[in-house]
Amino acid sequence: MSSHRMSEYLADSEDAGGSEPASPMAQYMNNSVLSISVLAVLEFEVPLDDLESQVFPLLRDIFLPISPRFSSIMITGSNGIWKWKRVHVTLEDHFHIVEMSPSSSPSENSEFLRDYLTRLALAPFPKNRPLWEIHAIRYPTTEATATLIFKLHHSLGDGYSLMGALLSCLQRADDPSLPLTFPYVDKPKSSSGTKSKLKSLGAVPKMFSLMLNTMRDFSVSLLKSTCLEDDLSPIHSGDDGVEFRPFVSATTDFSMEAIKQVKSRLHVTINDIICGMVFLGIRLYMQKQYCSEPTGDCARTTALVLLNTRSLRAYKTVQEMAQPACKSPWGNRFSFLHVSVPKLTDSTAVNPLKFVYLAHKLIKRKRSSLAVYLTGHLLHLVRKLRGPEAAARYMHNSIKNTSISITNLMGPNEQMALCQHPIKGLYSMTVGVPQSLAVSIVTYNGRARIGIAAEKGFIDSQKLALCIDDAFMMISQATLISPAISSDNN
Repeated sequence: MSSHRMSEYLADSEDAGGSEPASPMAQYMNNSVLSISVLAVLEFEVPLDDLESQVFPLLRDIFLPISPRFSSIMITGSNGIWKWKRVHVTLEDHFHIVEMSPSSSPSENSEFLRDYLTRLALAPFPKNRPLWEIHAIRYPTTEATATLIFKLHHSLGDGYSLMGALLSCLQRADDPSLPLTFPYVDKPKSSSGTKSKLKSLGAVPKMFSLMLNTMRDFSVSLLKSTCLEDDLSPIHSGDDGVEFRPFVSATTDFSMEAIKQVKSRLHVTINDIICGMVFLGIRLYMQKQYCSEPTGDCARTTALVLLNTRSLRAYKTVQEMAQPACKSPWGNRFSFLHVSVPKLTDSTAVNPLKFVYLAHKLIKRKRSSLAVYLTGHLLHLVRKLRGPEAAARYMHNSIKNTSISITNLMGPNEQMALCQHPIKGLYSMTVGVPQSLAVSIVTYNGRARIGIAAEKGFIDSQKLALCIDDAFMMISQATLISPAISSDNN
């Protein structure tokens, strides 16, 4: 059999034309109003030699069978409902070797990589092919010997699902026979006896607080999706069509051990620390940049914090997610919270830990609200009454009227390898969002890597990365000189 035929994949040999309805979230993510993708960047320690012969079998035998969506295109049925239609897949159409000058220096290659990520983010997927691509850069950059870029459309699944698909193609570098392990996920403590809680005396104020928080958060979400927009600031241009403009990227990383030390002193979650660090870094950056009234460091600034709605403490395998009885199946299972970025006041400048405590309190309060579920029901109602593009327009406005989106993905504790090629680093970026700034955090092999996608010519992504570095240093130093205090007392 020829190599070309070997690289072809038939989604279903008995029913190549089979189709299934696209989920509402998949329809919101992929239409004329909104089209969001994820770029996952793998940095390798060794050169990527003879890559096609090694990667193609993995894609054909492991990656494509994970979900029918990887071998399907989205079409509109006769009744106007979007569907996934299964098609033949030719792997050469999805795998690209990037040509570069072999005489270029690692720093020049790094600049080329940043420009390539920008071009890749702006390039639409061909409508006659499944919504994923892989791009290989074999030349060394300042960060790695070689780089592999996965471009995956968000309609295929959320970050949890796409990370699971990626991990299915990778193995532990030290011992492929052993499974990958993951950090313990902080979850809000809850009692198993819900009914007994309702009978208790404390249930009344808790229920009142729940209703109050739900009404307040849902009202804010509704306003943000219609008429209430953040102030213009050094991270929020407010321009229409910002998702179609070039972006500049930057990354920075932190030791998970250092973050855990802060966590043990402050009694908050790792997510709280990372959000507090990003919030403080943003305010430091805004303070350094010039803008008109209101001043950059006190402008009304809102972050969309994306949360996985699955009740899990570790990754389910893709095989487990495929089971009909799985409570956390494949797909887009996330919600977003509108979180106000704390202002840089004299008090917070003196005590940067307040950014962590404020992030902790805001996220904890919003988690104990039903607003995200009401927003989801509202989206479905809009879709039923006015169609999926109207629902996508509502979601588009929710994003556009805020200043920044923040996603956080949990990666494995151990180093991974692809076809025995050790992976040095891993980061991701969310692209196609109608914002001037998107931040993605991925934990991997004892490090937390922050990827920044910022509007080109408007935000200095490298300076912002340095401000986030400064923010964590300020928080770490303040933790060492401050007594260990429960976050509930701040």
